[in-house]
Amino acid sequence: MTLVQLEYILAVDEYRHFAAAAAHCYVTQPTLSMQIQKLEAELGIKLFDRSRQPVVPTPIGEVMLDHARQIMKEVSQLEDVIKEKQGLIHGELRLGIIPTLAPYLLPLFLQSFLDRFPEVQLKVKEMTTDLLVDALLKGQIDMGLVVTPLQNNAIRETPLFYEEMMAYVSKKNAAFKKTYMLANDIDVHELWLLEEGHCFRSQMLNLCELQQAHKDLLLFEYEAGSLETLKRMVETNRGITILPELATYDLSSSQQRLIRHFKSPAPMREVSLITATTFVKEKQLQALKEVIMLNIPDKIRKNKAKNVVPVN
Repeated sequence: MTLVQLEYILAVDEYRHFAAAAAHCYVTQPTLSMQIQKLEAELGIKLFDRSRQPVVPTPIGEVMLDHARQIMKEVSQLEDVIKEKQGLIHGELRLGIIPTLAPYLLPLFLQSFLDRFPEVQLKVKEMTTDLLVDALLKGQIDMGLVVTPLQNNAIRETPLFYEEMMAYVSKKNAAFKKTYMLANDIDVHELWLLEEGHCFRSQMLNLCELQQAHKDLLLFEYEAGSLETLKRMVETNRGITILPELATYDLSSSQQRLIRHFKSPAPMREVSLITATTFVKEKQLQALKEVIMLNIPDKIRKNKAKNVVPVN
């Protein structure tokens, strides 16, 4: 049994296709298949049901894959510990980020991080919170930029900053006349929401106290996949939505007039770097945190951890 063979079976499990797994591992399909067959012969078991498309692990294969995943995770951590002890900030850094942060936060710090740490190979993937946490715990990514608290004992949270949550109001909406908003000023019949799976959707519902009953209250339900879509819906219809502070910095002057702040203390969302509790690349984490904090707007850096809206 070799580490290469374990890498190959994990790739097949991830892609459920031998050719795709081989491409991921930068080998030919015959090479990958031969190594897996050697492993199966050594163990005297079949790891995958090849009669099905996509291929799936056999029951005993599932057990083997769980152990293989843990072994490869330990090997990776050993390499990271050595680099950490050497004081090196280099190597691969796989970062997940949620869609309501990615288009607004990444442009602020990405180039600065790459310039400052040219020996780090940064790989960024946009995904919803649930998928990001799953990938983190499986060792498929190293860190995540998400909204917290997540209340997950397997996750370590490093809070970075707090974003004010603001109302974005159509000129046709009654709330447009308000100087400062209260949550109960929002007409739930005209509230535009993100689709299921976005943590900011839960915060919208929690802010408006609609978590349980919102489906019965919405006469017309349209769930958008991005904040940009919600903004356009407000601008062209009679609706209202909620935006995080970073999403308001690139608004035009006419769009800025649609922003309404909530009465103090304003609702906030907490943005954190998260890792698995077994994470060891501490220098990478601190380097990324430092660069992010240096490049966000001063106002956001000074926001306080008050009135944080829960995620769930």
